Amino acid sequence: MNAYIRMWKAQSGAELLRTMRNRRFFMLGIVMPVMLYFVFVASVGDNVQIGGIDWKAYYLISMTAFGIIGSSLNSLGPRLSQERTQGWAKWLRTTPLPNSAYLFSKILAQAAIHVGIIVLMFAVGILVKHIHMPAHFWLESALWLLFGMIPFLALGTLLGTFDAPEVVTVLSTVLQMMLSLLGGLWTPTEQMPAWLVNVAHALPSYRFAEGAWNIMAGRAIPWETPAILLGYAAVFILLAVWRLSRKGARA
Repeated sequence: MNAYIRMWKAQSGAELLRTMRNRRFFMLGIVMPVMLYFVFVASVGDNVQIGGIDWKAYYLISMTAFGIIGSSLNSLGPRLSQERTQGWAKWLRTTPLPNSAYLFSKILAQAAIHVGIIVLMFAVGILVKHIHMPAHFWLESALWLLFGMIPFLALGTLLGTFDAPEVVTVLSTVLQMMLSLLGGLWTPTEQMPAWLVNVAHALPSYRFAEGAWNIMAGRAIPWETPAILLGYAAVFILLAVWRLSRKGARA
């Protein structure tokens, strides 16, 4: 058991370091969300309210969600695909490292990165934009965002089951942008046409941010919001398992 824990910790540390060195993750998961936050808050103004909270607090949640989605898709998916294509995953089967530890270490490293994104974005909101909220609102929002990342980690894992790393890299970026655009992370749903609002409400990206928006506004999270997120997570996980089992049967 101790040997397993040591292997798991070593692998998690290695995955965390590799992610931090990834320039693409750094741009899409950290630099771009911070940059867009300053640009859009400055263009709209600090005193505008959306959904019962100040725009600068509302959009802080939007860009934090955007960064987490980008990290989940652009780091996890392409890396899993590349390692599978290069035979890295098969080579690991010849080592004492269990398959579960290999995948779990990647997910844990991503979760640690997401904690860093949340801390960074919230620090920007508090220290630079002077957003004043009760401490428990910040804590509850952070915990919600960590819960809400589950379907996007599952989607990243699903993308990693494809054998074309270059295609997965492009697809990950496209999915991040489309989920963010259609899910109301760039433009509030209050400013969307009615048909597009219905599309947004059906997407995990909207539900992801919606929970934190409600917390910041002092409202309860609708029961269907976590249910939809968990439903997406289940579908993505089942599809990933199905694809891997088919590949294993062909092998």
